[in-house]
Amino acid sequence: MKKFDKERVLLAVAGPVIALVAAILLTSVVLIASGKSPIEPYTLMLEQAGYSDVQVLILNQASMYYIAALAVAIGFRMNLFNIGVDGQYRLAAMMTAVVGAHIALPSALQIPLLLLVGVLTGAFWAGIAGVLKVTRGVSEVVATIMLNAIATSVIGYLTLGNIWGVQVGNNNTTGIMKDSGWVPGIDLGTDVGEIYGLVFLAVALGVVYWVVLNRTRFGFDLRATGESETAAAASGVDAKKMVLTAMLISGGIAGLSGLPLLLGDAHTYSLSFPTGLGFTGITIALLGRNNPVGIAFAALLIAFLDKASPALDYATPVAYEKEIATIMQGLIVFAVVISYEAVRQWGLRRQQKRVGAELAAAAQNTNKEVTV
Repeated sequence: MKKFDKERVLLAVAGPVIALVAAILLTSVVLIASGKSPIEPYTLMLEQAGYSDVQVLILNQASMYYIAALAVAIGFRMNLFNIGVDGQYRLAAMMTAVVGAHIALPSALQIPLLLLVGVLTGAFWAGIAGVLKVTRGVSEVVATIMLNAIATSVIGYLTLGNIWGVQVGNNNTTGIMKDSGWVPGIDLGTDVGEIYGLVFLAVALGVVYWVVLNRTRFGFDLRATGESETAAAASGVDAKKMVLTAMLISGGIAGLSGLPLLLGDAHTYSLSFPTGLGFTGITIALLGRNNPVGIAFAALLIAFLDKASPALDYATPVAYEKEIATIMQGLIVFAVVISYEAVRQWGLRRQQKRVGAELAAAAQNTNKEVTV
């Protein structure tokens, strides 16, 4: 590997490593300030993650986080901040559940139909923000935040009993989906659980994401537009079209985020369906630096913090609040932003010194030739 490549790898790895170390140190300071051990919580969570059933929970949760983070990363590569992934994923999951509860086709048709419904719903909801941006210049951040709130209200309305809702106790649901729409997983036994079948969809999306962005003309245009719309337009790229396309793709992927859980376990959408997935996806995309492999490790890390932290509540003789994991996640966000900027500035200085040294060497060689 060339020296330049080594430095590039070092810069790519340094950001997340510094962020994780800083988050652990700051969390330890919080623990010490509260009079508790700064080491034992991490030991307890690692012990909890050693159980097979918890590992299955981590993997299943990570698959959902991974898809949501890919949706966010698409926007980031385009210099767009799609903060509306949460609303897009929840609305898509609800509509998919409704279709799955009212339409019964053979599995070979039912499952692709449900996946398509999720993609189209998410793309439609994100497309609203995309259209507002390219036609009226409305910030996608403001538009998607508002659309998150609207999505919550739309879901609440559509799950009323006189529309598509089915009352189950105190919970409004969309009714149980037809069996043909259930995606089978990998059953590891009663005591361990089942890995969602759509975990493999998450893997496939990661591969497609990398290939499209790095090996296609569309991916080049998308990245070029994200770097500079003016320069991209000068090379013949329609910047507004790329913005809208990126939002549609981001929303479409977001629409798939909740389907591993919906089609693999819950089989209905209810008010207890998890929220906040899109916002967690932002953290994961930042930590993974929009790279599919980095995002995978970040998704596993955040899923580990989520699923292993309940062990802190039952620790003896001293119990630790599981909110410690939430504190750590929040600190990771701050540490990521700070560490990436610090690494970027360091990389720029290194590059400037290297270029300066090369120019000085070239000038010295020129002077020697003139002298001779």
